[in-house]
Amino acid sequence: MAFNVTLRQSGRQFQVEQDEPVLSAALRQGIGLPYGCKNGACGSCKGTVVSGEIEQRAHSSSALSNDEKTRGMALLCCATACSDLEVDIREVAGVGDVQIKKLPCRVNAIERKADDVIVVKLQLPANERLQYLAGQYLEFILKDGKRRSYSMANAPHSEGPIELHIRHMPGGAFTDHVFNTMKERDILRFEAPLGTFFLREDSAKPIVLLASGTGFAPLKAIVEHAVFKNLERPMTLYWGARRKKDLYLLELAEQWAREIPNFKFVPVLSEPDASDAWTGRVGFVHRAVIEDLPDLSAYQVYACGAPVMVESALRDFTQHHGLPEDEFYADSFTSEADLANAV
Repeated sequence: MAFNVTLRQSGRQFQVEQDEPVLSAALRQGIGLPYGCKNGACGSCKGTVVSGEIEQRAHSSSALSNDEKTRGMALLCCATACSDLEVDIREVAGVGDVQIKKLPCRVNAIERKADDVIVVKLQLPANERLQYLAGQYLEFILKDGKRRSYSMANAPHSEGPIELHIRHMPGGAFTDHVFNTMKERDILRFEAPLGTFFLREDSAKPIVLLASGTGFAPLKAIVEHAVFKNLERPMTLYWGARRKKDLYLLELAEQWAREIPNFKFVPVLSEPDASDAWTGRVGFVHRAVIEDLPDLSAYQVYACGAPVMVESALRDFTQHHGLPEDEFYADSFTSEADLANAV
């Protein structure tokens, strides 16, 4: 049995099969809805069910609260239809124009940039080229069928290997492999491009780029793309980490600040050590944005990194500092642990 889903804002319709997630059905039919993790952990695919009945499957309580459920909200990546539906959610233009592929790749280079960060470069087959939007991610398809997501850190126009920034998650089967046993020339398989986190080029608003840890990776792609396209919008990158060594490409960001017109870089450490001899900003990275820009009503924000940072930024920027909610774009780096409190 199939049900009809109507998108309230555009009136577009698509069909969802019984037991099929609403998001999966939309993407399968070329309809761009916002999403990130696809497993109920990040909250990017949140929408309001205006009419009809759904079954909301297991998800992180931080991605969808009980209060939001009572107001008719749902996570479409893990919601199935029990009737025809009308859903209020913003659509994402452009995503459906890029073909999603499953491809093999060869590990071209493994470069350790910090104690717990490795830059991996992937070579595609000679006859393949991956089209994607700056900020999107790929999913490795592991031998057991599980998947692991990583943002592409180089801009789409760049020729050569795809660049990923991988942080070691102690006890994580895949990152243990990357850090301990993976070798150059190893063969991997992935699906890409995925996600709706990418630079919106149809706006002239100044941009705030907000990263924690390896959330720098997709923002690097966005900066490189903006430079390639000669976009003149002011950009300010706030990059937060615990220690100076965790700003694993600090020199690159400082180089951008010197060379790119209208570009500023603000590094922020939450727990600097005496050995860091740090004279820069200290505290939570999203608070540094608020200190500098108490009125965000005229800005676009692109936030990427730890879920707690993304959630705090969304709440504080939109509720207290004037940022329109539809100008906040985020990629929350969820992990298996973020689903440990699934409800």
